[in-house]
Amino acid sequence: MQAYMKSAMPFLGVPAVPRQGALRAVFAEIDWPDIAAWQADVLTLWRQAAFREERYAAIALTGVAAARPFQTIAALPLYEAMIVDGAWWDYIDELAGHRLWGLLRNDRLAMTAAMRDWANDADLWKRRSAILCQLPAKAATDLDLLYACIEPSLESREFFLRKAIGWALRQYARTDPAEVTRYITANADRISALSRREALKHVA
Repeated sequence: MQAYMKSAMPFLGVPAVPRQGALRAVFAEIDWPDIAAWQADVLTLWRQAAFREERYAAIALTGVAAARPFQTIAALPLYEAMIVDGAWWDYIDELAGHRLWGLLRNDRLAMTAAMRDWANDADLWKRRSAILCQLPAKAATDLDLLYACIEPSLESREFFLRKAIGWALRQYARTDPAEVTRYITANADRISALSRREALKHVA
């Protein structure tokens, strides 16, 4: 697992299914009086982690039912810290595709502005997160935001950005394949072959 993830941090070697089951049992009764207490627990677990699964546990802790009231723009600095510090796809994709989407649903205007800023950030992982923040959105996808987040990275040679662009477009193609095909055609001279291939993977 450590070799596959190219991780400097060691793994305990616990696969996802038993890990998730164990965490559900541990987190079942947990509660916090306020957002500050929740963030403190998440960051303590994240920063004191000696094994990668402990960081996965910190990410899981951000998504428990008791944390739902805290999923507002006020939680963005927490997720930003984890994304910048984690700086690898296994952390970022869970946080971007689930937690950032939750914030976007709950605080649309503030998060839209923040994701537009992140899309232009020097940090690769913040840019990837902005591109992926609407993965579960389906028909609720804000196309203006999606394209605005893709645009600054459209001609990038960075693999993780090209892959993210293709993934985000592929997800939306499940809802509107014609629009994704139109977008790919309109940007044919700018979009990478990798992004195009990923975007059109399930388009007939």
